[in-house]
Amino acid sequence: MIDGGDFDGAKAYKDSKVCNMLTIQEFHGRYNEDIQITFSSLYPGGIATTGLSREHIPFFWLLFPPFQRYTTRGYVSEEEAGQRLAGPKKFGCILEPNKNAASFENQLSQETSDAEKAGKLWEISEKLVGL
Repeated sequence: MIDGGDFDGAKAYKDSKVCNMLTIQEFHGRYNEDIQITFSSLYPGGIATTGLSREHIPFFWLLFPPFQRYTTRGYVSEEEAGQRLAGPKKFGCILEPNKNAASFENQLSQETSDAEKAGKLWEISEKLVGL
């Protein structure tokens, strides 16, 4: 766990998203001006048909996809989620799709916009991969 605590699957997932966003912030800060590429992150929402829910009970696998599709109307296929990822081009905010397939902005949390944390994560990552 990023905070050194015992493993918890849901927290591990959340921690990984924070680390992804910090890494993207660092990529953007280091390379955006030189190579003119905008680095961004997007939360695609729950994609019920991926293996991400493999730790849930089988009852969840059976009910969540139809619930997401017909009740919340928030269901998208993996293919559509990928297409949504390719669209937004903003920096300094979170872009999240809504049930109508349009993305909306949401401000970054303090934790995910912490430049010092992003730099430290970058340095740790470099060491872990031998750079």
